[in-house]
Amino acid sequence: MSYSPLTGSGSVSFEVRVAEQDHGTGADRGAVLLLLVVFWLAQPQLHIRSGLGAETEMPGRHTGKMGQTMSSFGIEEEFFVFDAATGMPADAVSIAFRQQLEECRDGSVQSEMLACQIEHATSVCEDRDQALHELRSFRTDLARQVERAGMLAAGLGTAPMIPQRAPQLADGARYRKIDSIFSGLTSEHYICGLHIHVSIPDRDAGVKALNFLRPWLPTLSALGANSPYWRGKDSKFSSWRNIQYRKWSVQGIPPHFVNAQDYDTRIDRILDTESVLDLGHISWGARLSEKYSTIELRVADAQMRAQDSVLLAVLARALVDTAMETTSVSDRYFPEILDLAAWQAAKHGCEGNQIDPLTGRARSIHAQIVQLLQLVQPALQASGDQDFVVHSVRKLLAFGNGAIRQRRAYSRGALSHVLATAHAELVM
Repeated sequence: MSYSPLTGSGSVSFEVRVAEQDHGTGADRGAVLLLLVVFWLAQPQLHIRSGLGAETEMPGRHTGKMGQTMSSFGIEEEFFVFDAATGMPADAVSIAFRQQLEECRDGSVQSEMLACQIEHATSVCEDRDQALHELRSFRTDLARQVERAGMLAAGLGTAPMIPQRAPQLADGARYRKIDSIFSGLTSEHYICGLHIHVSIPDRDAGVKALNFLRPWLPTLSALGANSPYWRGKDSKFSSWRNIQYRKWSVQGIPPHFVNAQDYDTRIDRILDTESVLDLGHISWGARLSEKYSTIELRVADAQMRAQDSVLLAVLARALVDTAMETTSVSDRYFPEILDLAAWQAAKHGCEGNQIDPLTGRARSIHAQIVQLLQLVQPALQASGDQDFVVHSVRKLLAFGNGAIRQRRAYSRGALSHVLATAHAELVM
């Protein structure tokens, strides 16, 4: 079955042409794309809301286009800064550099564990237009700043090449303490993620959303897989970052909780051990925020393109809003099957089969995506995100997620072309 892929975006800087080739000519991929088109055409056409402007309050819930209560959200993007000459992570992301970026930005610019990393957090967003505006504005400034310093910046889940020596840590007593206890892990912590905060009415509602999200976290991970290269080689995984994360003490799919009291009791027991430094050290793929009235999703790799980050964010919001309208959440999922599903998502990303979290049987990622879109359809209609999501998923399936695009770039020019392409996509 044939289909017409979207056109590419043309020439970009650093003498890189990002060729968005048709990367899905198989019958199953074409069939799913046709289903997505039918899904989209069958829905009422909704106008896209706009309305930029920084928010200063913590995330809350508001009324959507169809009258339903919907969540606000925020996005945290982590980036690597690379030496343009060597392709190695650069240890020169100074405090002054971050301050210059933050002076004229919505949201905030923060340090990450390593000196070669930088994080940007949006302000509280009520719609995707605001989020996309803030992400693109920051990315444009980041690209301009690093180019002046002879460096590259990129939204990648892993640094494709890392030095043999111990990494330079960012300033901060907490990072130094983590390194003193877990130096074998911090020495390889060249990983960047996409963290999405979605507002919740209260902690019991947050636990309900956590339970609802558990079977869908692998699908979000597969869509957001963007880290195939590690130590100069193809890891043969789409998201090596998620595999690397499995070395830490508390990670993976969170368990099923009875209520907020159960969640807090189990968190306290975890913190009583010597294996976890603090709440921030609990690295489940989704967790309740320690600072805000939000649920935080952490399964996706950092994204090369702002549009992909926003796609994952509005899907996350739609899942949380759907959970709020669900009367009961199933606890029938076996934790070992969910763990295998997460591993399989990291392995294949948007290529190959995934694991159905309920049955444990093999299932294509395309079937998973169609089921996901059907599940969150009312929430997407309420937020006005349905057209955007369907178009973006079509584009992602046709041209590939980050892992596929990285491998395509490598085939045209090895790791140097991967970094140049990722830097070019920073502002797309």
